[in-house]
Amino acid sequence: MTDTERPATPIGAPGGAAPDTVVLVHGLWMTPRSWEAWVPYLEAKGMRVLTPGYPGFEIEVEALRENPQVIADLTVPETVDHLAGVVEALDAPPVIIGHSFGGTLTQLLLARGLGAAGVAIDSAPPEGVRVTPPSQARSLLPALRNPANRHRAVGFTPDEFHYAFTNTLSAEDSRAVWERYAIPAPGAWIWDYGLLANFTPGRQETWVDFSVDRAPLLFIAGEKDHIMPPAVNRSNAKHWERSPALTEYVELPGRDHWTCAAPGWEAVADRALEWALAHARAPQAPAA
Repeated sequence: MTDTERPATPIGAPGGAAPDTVVLVHGLWMTPRSWEAWVPYLEAKGMRVLTPGYPGFEIEVEALRENPQVIADLTVPETVDHLAGVVEALDAPPVIIGHSFGGTLTQLLLARGLGAAGVAIDSAPPEGVRVTPPSQARSLLPALRNPANRHRAVGFTPDEFHYAFTNTLSAEDSRAVWERYAIPAPGAWIWDYGLLANFTPGRQETWVDFSVDRAPLLFIAGEKDHIMPPAVNRSNAKHWERSPALTEYVELPGRDHWTCAAPGWEAVADRALEWALAHARAPQAPAA
């Protein structure tokens, strides 16, 4: 399904070439470890793959669990600036693929003029997307039930994680995912950019100009996703109709929020990379 179809500069344009680098941006409750299967898979397709963590996330999952204050103190602007620095240091614009809040960060990076193409998978929405399905509210309730969580790093219990992330897996398989990958998330991000963002006066740090031109962007939603359901992603994509840039949306049947690592994840990776390479915008030649 396509929300908008507008031409992008083809990668075969003079002075342009297909991107050879993919930047994978993880979401909340996760670290770059969540991309560990994608790295060799995409490298085998000839891509250079970068998995930058958020500032302070250079340590392993286990260390972050022991020192969650690093997570609690994190801000969105410093995270966007950090990721932008990674992209800007490359020789050519890469493909940027983000999952969950990484999808929000991908949109913010593209809005800065970065990247040759972007893919937002099960994306959390920027400010202004006002759709809140019941399953999303239930998924975020553990963080929102206590106002003190706004100043803490907030994790999911195994059962809460099973509902929000891995609802198509068995309880046993979900527990194994939780043990290997899950960390707390910054409570302030959930409070300020989650269900309550649209009720907060003024522009939030996840505000984006939906009319700006940018690299092509694909939204991939999972039919069974509880925490970022298809309705959220459809609405997010629709907001980009104000932009002259190419925006497309696709919904994958039977996929939950853990779609980038749940069985069959290879098809998700293929869909994301193939679309991005097919629609990537060539670097613009500098003005004479």
